[in-house]
Amino acid sequence: MTDAAMNDQPRISRASLVIAALSTIVEWYDFTLYLYFATVLSRVFFGGGEISLLATLAGFAVSYCMRPLGAVVFGYIGDRLGRRHMMLLSMALMTAAMLATALLPAYARIGSTAGVLLLVLRLAMAFSVGGEYTGVVAYLLEGAHVRRRGLVTSFASAASEIGALLAVAVSALTVGMLDAARLDAWGWRIPFFVGALLAASIWVARSTMQESPDFERQRDHGTVPEAPVRHALTHHRRALLRTFAISALGSITYYVGITYVPVYLNSTGTLGESASLKLSTVAAVAVILVTPLAGMLSDRIGRKPVLAALAALCAVLPLWMFALMAGGTYAQAVLGAVVLACVAGAFSAVGAPATAEQFPGEGRLSGLALGATLATAIFGGMTPFLAELLVKLTGWNAVPGALIAVTALAVLPVLVTMPETTPALRCPD
Repeated sequence: MTDAAMNDQPRISRASLVIAALSTIVEWYDFTLYLYFATVLSRVFFGGGEISLLATLAGFAVSYCMRPLGAVVFGYIGDRLGRRHMMLLSMALMTAAMLATALLPAYARIGSTAGVLLLVLRLAMAFSVGGEYTGVVAYLLEGAHVRRRGLVTSFASAASEIGALLAVAVSALTVGMLDAARLDAWGWRIPFFVGALLAASIWVARSTMQESPDFERQRDHGTVPEAPVRHALTHHRRALLRTFAISALGSITYYVGITYVPVYLNSTGTLGESASLKLSTVAAVAVILVTPLAGMLSDRIGRKPVLAALAALCAVLPLWMFALMAGGTYAQAVLGAVVLACVAGAFSAVGAPATAEQFPGEGRLSGLALGATLATAIFGGMTPFLAELLVKLTGWNAVPGALIAVTALAVLPVLVTMPETTPALRCPD
């Protein structure tokens, strides 16, 4: 499909774009909440202690193995039946999983079964989230004006950080209002009830959304692929590899550089639980501010140079920032967290349209499922656990930064050599 044709296609209403962008709040609220409450959940569901924290983080990592499966299933639904149907179904499952988590009995009541049930619900949540973010990104990309794709698609990243910020706020408020005994007894349920209510509200709003104009085009012209996964594997192998590389660095910078930081600060003794959560609020605001700027910049100069520059920063800054935060002052912790958050947020903002633009509308969600979601499962869900484990084993507090740096160095050649995907720069008028 030519860029001229894309300029002529009907665009999605602003209301539908806003609903789609805000939808990512729920996904990131839940997963950020789980990481921020990791120390509390380790006591409630695994009995407490250092091994319990590792078990809680391991549950987070294992659940991510379900994301690629969920992405393939929901990607198939989105490519065959429409983006809107897929997003309604995934949000319904997310609502049920969050509500069930809020109602779970604790370790003190049913023993080790509590941890098993928590893991089962993590798996269900990860399955539903599998196609959620990529579906929203594709929907925004396909509904945006061709010259504002970077900006509009970056709203998914900004909204996801609003979800993370909301998780921080609710968590901090809950922790601040309750003593440890009441927090462990019943207070931890409050943030999950809030999440279930939020998810149900988003589902209602999504029911009013328009279908993607690109999917409508496919349906009108009879080009909807019969087997979307096979279509992506057959026609877009290089695009899959590039998508994997971009998403790998985007995932590890986000999950280690942002969501793992409160656990890191708490486990290294730099800050307590309450102070760590408050610091995360500052980092989340920084991400929300930098995200649209990065998206607009990529519309003007291209996805490729912005991603390459950010990858170069990822090879240097994280090592320095994690070393700075460990055992440092509160000001040093703030500086390190904000710098890491800005780099990670900017990369995610530009990575979203860059990965979606690797594929045409036909089979786009399945392509993103195979490339982006698989990378997220490996470099997102597993890395907080790996970072915590390596810090304990080596005693080197900069290990999390080293993980990001190594990934950045591996991905940088792919970014430097990939073709530009920004439509206005690829095919100028």
